[in-house]
Amino acid sequence: MSKESTGKPMIVEVDIERPEIDKIRIAAGVIRNGGLVAFPTETVYGLGADALNPEAVAKIFRVKNRPADNPVIVHIADKREVYKLTRDVPIKARELMDLFWPGPLTLVLEKSGIVPHITTGGLETVAIRMPDHKVTLAIITESGTPIAAPSANPAGKPSPTTARHVMKDLGCKVDVILDGGPTRVGVESTVLDLTAHTPTILRPGGITAEELRSVLGSVKIHPAGVKIEVTPSPGMKHKHYAPNAAMIVVEGNFDVIVRKVQELADEHRRGGKRVGIMATSESPAYDADVVKITGSRADLKTIARNLFGILRGFDEEKVDIIIVEGVDAKGLGLAIMDRLERAAGHRIVRV
Repeated sequence: MSKESTGKPMIVEVDIERPEIDKIRIAAGVIRNGGLVAFPTETVYGLGADALNPEAVAKIFRVKNRPADNPVIVHIADKREVYKLTRDVPIKARELMDLFWPGPLTLVLEKSGIVPHITTGGLETVAIRMPDHKVTLAIITESGTPIAAPSANPAGKPSPTTARHVMKDLGCKVDVILDGGPTRVGVESTVLDLTAHTPTILRPGGITAEELRSVLGSVKIHPAGVKIEVTPSPGMKHKHYAPNAAMIVVEGNFDVIVRKVQELADEHRRGGKRVGIMATSESPAYDADVVKITGSRADLKTIARNLFGILRGFDEEKVDIIIVEGVDAKGLGLAIMDRLERAAGHRIVRV
């Protein structure tokens, strides 16, 4: 049934290994006509519109209640599209594209004249990536246009990793939702600014700083928690990934983290709060109202994949406060800690 007849989006289950062309054409037709399609990528579900159509991109901002100065990533299905969307593609960008595309790496380059300023948040740079997901690539190819696609959730809230999350968050505000099951990475792409003197990670993600340094040598990481007046990347200036409950992240040596987490839980429960604890599988049995396990500290990929779903789960359990065990900010742990610290509004306890 159509969205117009039911007041709800068309939800279409799609085979992620062999996307059915009739289903892809439904989504592509919506994109070409200036509508909105939510679809799975390898990282999180995206909310897509024609990146070169200012009116269509404006719908993304309205539906998400996204600040106008927060640029959106442009998704492509062919590396050659980069040369149309940018003014210059340096050698280092070509090397990274060859190594990491398709994949969870977004490159920030100087934009060309065909990219609307609404897509770039008013900046003269554009963020581009080629996703590693057959459904996404098929939609882009069939649409015949690059697709602007931030995460398919209200601005500031945990990103969606299932179609159910999208439906709950955005409902009838989307024309079509393609359901490809849960995403496999679980945190957004790494955003790398190649217009800076030294390549700079603006947002850590699925490609690690160590992987980038192995190619580029010197790579900086944009300092977290500072006041940013101009937003060079999605996910920097504004509060992101936050559940409804307050959050505290505890960082430090694991044994000390465990003691501090329980101490904080006891303190807040004495104050009448319903307490949730986000723990790893190595943790002891905590005493709290709700305890959720993200995975093993030795398996950061699983923790990343589970992260946003667990934050959403705490909201469903209606806890008042979430106390989180931090992980080492190395490799994928840097992206995990970035999301946790931003979700907590940088409310960190270091022990």
